[in-house]
Amino acid sequence: MDSAQSQSPLSTLPGVRIPVGISACLMGLEVRHDKGHKHSRYCTEVLSSYFEFRSLCPEMGAGMPAPRKAMHLVEPAQAEQEPGSEVLRLLTTDGERDCTALMQDFIDRTLPSLAPLRGYILMAKSPSCGMERIRVYNAAGNVQRRDASGLFAAALAERYPLMPLEEEGRLNDATLRENFIERVFLYDDWCQMVERGLTAQQLIAFHSRHKFQLLAHCQKTYRELGPMLADMKARPLEEIAGDYIQAVMTAMKKRVSRGAHVNTLQHLAGFLRQDLGDADRALINEQIDAYLREEVPLVVPMTLLRGALRKTDQPYLAQQRYLSPYPDPLGLRNRV
Repeated sequence: MDSAQSQSPLSTLPGVRIPVGISACLMGLEVRHDKGHKHSRYCTEVLSSYFEFRSLCPEMGAGMPAPRKAMHLVEPAQAEQEPGSEVLRLLTTDGERDCTALMQDFIDRTLPSLAPLRGYILMAKSPSCGMERIRVYNAAGNVQRRDASGLFAAALAERYPLMPLEEEGRLNDATLRENFIERVFLYDDWCQMVERGLTAQQLIAFHSRHKFQLLAHCQKTYRELGPMLADMKARPLEEIAGDYIQAVMTAMKKRVSRGAHVNTLQHLAGFLRQDLGDADRALINEQIDAYLREEVPLVVPMTLLRGALRKTDQPYLAQQRYLSPYPDPLGLRNRV
């Protein structure tokens, strides 16, 4: 990797959007069982500037019409379960039609084509697309539990465990929204690196530029990954890389506490201590403290650090994605 690319704040080139999957109803398409939609203007009017959405409706893709009968997940009684079959069944709510085979056929046909995606935004409460908290009924129509995933969402998570997934409704939470988008951009950086050809040098460079993000999300993982990469000859590179990115993406799911951000900001400020005057150092520390007291959003001390960095010669800090994990116009750190 050349020095210019390694210090770029984002690996995605200007104007190049990241491929992300999305439930078709969130794009305003009338594909729901009542021929309605769940148009998300945040997705179509904001995220679409940075994400190239690939919309899918599993029910329509499975050959079901719109409108159609509403469906839900059913867990058959133990005696009714066929050996080797999926436990949960996708049935119309009147119990007249079992659509499980149709859905499974769609899943089997479609999942291989989703490998280029860097994330997926799913429709909540759907028996196909719901990520979590989906109701499961018994044969009598009574709710048995509320802890399932939709059939498509479950298969997607199993096939692509590294891919960031989120439900559209949860994007209304500023912290969850920032976390998901940060993960998409990091995962895109990883996929681009692998597509260029995985080397030990590129793996080390990836770790170097995402180090402070890891510190913020999970200090334990941050401490463990350095030793993992210390001896690249101990195991095959692909094996090390697989364990590494699994640990990274798991750590990145964790919400960053205000205290963890403060710790990371202070680490960054420490690198700049010798290059800044007393007034600059004092202002940065004051705003980090103000952030800790919840008086200013994260963007305030972060902007000061980025400004201070421009006054110094710190190539290592200049490449840190923690300072610019996604495009500034998204304004995500104005709300956390």
